[in-house]
Amino acid sequence: MMTDETPAIEGALDFTNDWFKPERRREWMQLFERIPGRRLLEIGSYEGASACFLIEHLGGRHPIELHCVDTWEGGVEHQTVRTDMSEVEARFDANIGRATAAAGHPVRFFKHKGLSRLWLARLIASGLSNRFDFIYVDGSHQAPDVLTDAVMAFELLRVGGVMVFDDYLWAEQLPQGRDPLRCPKPAIDAFVNLNFRRCRPMMAPLYQFYVQKTAH
Repeated sequence: MMTDETPAIEGALDFTNDWFKPERRREWMQLFERIPGRRLLEIGSYEGASACFLIEHLGGRHPIELHCVDTWEGGVEHQTVRTDMSEVEARFDANIGRATAAAGHPVRFFKHKGLSRLWLARLIASGLSNRFDFIYVDGSHQAPDVLTDAVMAFELLRVGGVMVFDDYLWAEQLPQGRDPLRCPKPAIDAFVNLNFRRCRPMMAPLYQFYVQKTAH
């Protein structure tokens, strides 16, 4: 059984933020005691904190296949913050390399750089529908983009697999107040409501929302 101990490799990884918090780690470890975690897809990777967690903890138990999709250009909310995305991508590459090298089992890793809607379409077209045990949706936080990611990723999720949406309650703080289309929640709610015959909500621990696919 996995524990809540900090992985030994973590000290060698380079992150500039703590967005992937310890409570998320604990929740994911509990989840992976209930579902297989062999084929994994992440939409939105940034510096690779969550991807490295998957490699460290699941790659220590059995072989895994991990796909990461990101533009490494930043989202709309990054436009007002001076973030060198080329440095972010370089940290991602280095972190993934270190975590993969330290994994106890083989890791088949695929980096897909570009817009998520294009890469998800390519994955579907390449015959990967119903393949993934776990999909993490943490790309664009704009509601139309989140809904697109959800619909397309759900096609790639196998029955019994789990899709996790990040930042369920996040909203961009704008001078004029909150814009209902510049946050993930309305898209996640719409997706779950429209697919209630094919998925079931599992839990919503504050800022994440978990759904399990129950039918094609």
